[in-house]
Amino acid sequence: MLFTALNQKIFEVFFGFSRHNSILDAVFVFLAKFLPYLLTLGFLVLIFYKSSFRRRLFFYIEAALALILGSGLLVQFFRFFYHHPRPFEEIGFTPLIAPPISSSFPSNHAAILFALSLLIFYLNRRLGIWFFILSFLNGLARVVVGVHWPLDILGGALVGVLSAFLIHRWLDPLAKKV
Repeated sequence: MLFTALNQKIFEVFFGFSRHNSILDAVFVFLAKFLPYLLTLGFLVLIFYKSSFRRRLFFYIEAALALILGSGLLVQFFRFFYHHPRPFEEIGFTPLIAPPISSSFPSNHAAILFALSLLIFYLNRRLGIWFFILSFLNGLARVVVGVHWPLDILGGALVGVLSAFLIHRWLDPLAKKV
């Protein structure tokens, strides 16, 4: 009960930034809707510039396995057993972007972006920190536009980081051979 009330209060603070300025709304819509595509493209470009084909293939497989574990299995597992309505469903408003039709917890976008961020951090710390910052901004924007609760983003981030960490640790002995 305490988490629900706190989650709703934090949501109200961040959602309060929307619908006051059309330019700011456009920035939040861009961050919530289009930034994931740019981050994914950036990840693919980074992999493409790895030195050898074998290293590129290894990092691609590592990312694919982390995303399958995080987004494909863990997020879907939580959503199957725990349906949490999205803020616009519970409060009754129209979000700034087209609303997803799935359960709210955990955020699939956050799981994907934070998994990619950790994998990039393993490759290049400076770029990884930037990816974490941009992933956080995406999560924040998804709260501001009204499609996620703050705890959805936190849950998705934890799922993504955990899945990337586990896959990286599992494949680490192979990485040294590649």
